[in-house]
Amino acid sequence: MDFGQIRKAAQGYGADMNRFLREMISYPSESCEEKAVVACIRREMEKLGYDKVEVDGLGNVIGWMGDGEKIIALDSHIDTVGIGNLDNWERDPYQGYEDDAVIYGRGGSDQEGGMASAVYGAKIMKDLGLIPAGYKIMVVGSVQEEDCDGMCWQYIVNKFFPQSGIRKEQVEFVISTEPTDGGIYRGHRGRMEIRVDVKGISCHGSAPERGDNAIYKMADILQDIRALNENPADDTVEIKGLVKMLDPKYNPEHYEDARFLGRGTCTTSQIFYTSPSRCAVADSCSVSVDRRMTAGETWDSCLQEIRDLPNVKRYGDDVKVSMYMYDRPSWTGEVYETECYFPTWINKESAAHVQALVEAHQALFGAERIGHADAEAKRDAMHLRVGRPLTDKWTFSTNGVSIQGRYGIPCVGFGPGAESQAHAPNEITWKQDLITCAALYAAVPGLYKEENKTGDVAQFRAGKTDNDIL
Repeated sequence: MDFGQIRKAAQGYGADMNRFLREMISYPSESCEEKAVVACIRREMEKLGYDKVEVDGLGNVIGWMGDGEKIIALDSHIDTVGIGNLDNWERDPYQGYEDDAVIYGRGGSDQEGGMASAVYGAKIMKDLGLIPAGYKIMVVGSVQEEDCDGMCWQYIVNKFFPQSGIRKEQVEFVISTEPTDGGIYRGHRGRMEIRVDVKGISCHGSAPERGDNAIYKMADILQDIRALNENPADDTVEIKGLVKMLDPKYNPEHYEDARFLGRGTCTTSQIFYTSPSRCAVADSCSVSVDRRMTAGETWDSCLQEIRDLPNVKRYGDDVKVSMYMYDRPSWTGEVYETECYFPTWINKESAAHVQALVEAHQALFGAERIGHADAEAKRDAMHLRVGRPLTDKWTFSTNGVSIQGRYGIPCVGFGPGAESQAHAPNEITWKQDLITCAALYAAVPGLYKEENKTGDVAQFRAGKTDNDIL
């Protein structure tokens, strides 16, 4: 394999990737509103001579290169979060700008930049004859990840594949193009969306003693939830903090994996109430809890943890702890209802698909993370990368929660941009990253050693729930 030729080809497509990314950014594409950006991506794939381009029933855009039985997939979610307070942006988040080093705009790092590199990475494979015999390349622009990460791949595995005569076992592995700060990522924490509902009794606000204020009850519970996140795990506290899972005393089987991923966390993200008026005692109060899960934690242990909090027990049957369900229609109108549980996963560093990326990076760029260096801190990528191991993990979660977490399809991450840019105002991505990633994607299929594949590449994989959810 001529790695110099691959680097040259990726560099040659740099201007095209910049243009393509800016065009994608120009289309607002929040979850369930991706129609215009899907059309943009489809046009680009067709222009580049993809063998087949299709849009599935949920609205994922899928391009194919090659005609083999086995599949190597590149996944990029093409929806974005909103822009928040426009006053926090220095420029229009959709018009943006580019200069010699960066592209500015919502979605640049999270994660339409990954889509640009994936589309052109597969094009380079075709140009240079890099698709191995017996394989085809699947490039996915997936929808609704920001709303419900992994649901798009639940649809692909359970609806699109059967309709297309594809078995999930044909997928050798998937490269997630989520931003990785120049690293190769082999896993991340899982997460859950938990709801706590508290009942009260309303009365006139002039005599609050006649009622039972649900907001006051919730205030007590919120202090417990905060303690669960912030407390130590020693005997000085009644509520032992989530840091306990890093200790072999509390997590004997998986504490080493937990230390790799980082401790679990929880935070209250939303609050709701009902009350007859502003002159009345609130008769209900509810909160959403964002729960990040490390190795050794399960969906039911996380729910039970909330149920066992002192003030949840104190208020007894007036408190309900549950997991959210997701059922928003996609931009096509399709609904795929699922639970808001996103399993933790880690792949073995020695796994064949992980090593294919490591070998590609070493052959193309060396053994250290690379990126754009700049004297201006906000334009400098290297301060995020120097001294960090090449093979690592994400802080946030990705579609890997379904690809690897639910279905055991091997997954690994390498993508342009920075995690710190995700969901932030004045989002940027680096042009050099687009080129680096396209080159690596192009080289990986030829370096994948199927003979080194093992029966189970997972180092840790959380189980599914007992709900009848595929």
